[in-house]
Amino acid sequence: MATSKVIYKGNLRTEATHLESGTVIITDAPKDNQGNGESFSPTDLLATSLSCCMLSIMGIVAKRDGIDIEGTETEVTKVMYAEPRRVGEIHVKFVMPKKNYDEKQRKLLEHAAYTCPVAKSIHPDIKQVIEFIY
Repeated sequence: MATSKVIYKGNLRTEATHLESGTVIITDAPKDNQGNGESFSPTDLLATSLSCCMLSIMGIVAKRDGIDIEGTETEVTKVMYAEPRRVGEIHVKFVMPKKNYDEKQRKLLEHAAYTCPVAKSIHPDIKQVIEFIY
């Protein structure tokens, strides 16, 4: 079964529909690449997907081991390279809630983040810079 349906809406905009849920995401080309920058660009979604996946896998581990990570926030920065134009780096800064995580919990959560499917699927030429703030 297909995962999504994407329609080109013109003016460098797409509309992607998640077929199982009906959720819609609009993308717009960024201003530095002839677009309007009015929504996530496809490369923004790539970078953001890394953070979402890391948080999801951390959530699975946290649920399994009784660790409270609710309220964890990330800040995602995408760095574009030229020649060829591509995502060169993705920086994800985790700001963990003030919960006094012990060393074992920190290692479990960080390992979960680094081994998420998106992190393992991104080409090794794309530098992943991950920071955890407790």
